[in-house]
Amino acid sequence: MFVSRNMATRVVARFRDGKTFKGSVASFSPLRDRFMIMTPQQRVLEVRLRDLKAVFFVKSFVGKPNYNERKTFDDTYQPGLKLACEFHDGEILVGTTPDRDGAPHGFFLIPADPASNNERVFVVGSSTRRVTQFE
Repeated sequence: MFVSRNMATRVVARFRDGKTFKGSVASFSPLRDRFMIMTPQQRVLEVRLRDLKAVFFVKSFVGKPNYNERKTFDDTYQPGLKLACEFHDGEILVGTTPDRDGAPHGFFLIPADPASNNERVFVVGSSTRRVTQFE
């Protein structure tokens, strides 16, 4: 289970309605139903997980706009259960999870593509259409 305690942890909160908030979190726990984001404009926003699609823990807010993230696994060892998550909006994320059933609101997914801008993603379970396991 991941709990962030560093204000420098960059996140992008993507809502079910398409809105996006970027900022930093001081404390995120998958066991709680809400968390606080400090925006770059120094506004503090309370975010409820039930309103979200996912929380992306990112390397950079700029990201890689023209990069197409790989949706397959390579031969390197990646611990955890290998999953493909399809959201209601059609987006698909592929990665591994250490514990899919560890939190009431969703689970963490570590991208299969090490070049992804996402370090990890907290997938809100109710925002997924389908979650399939790779063999």
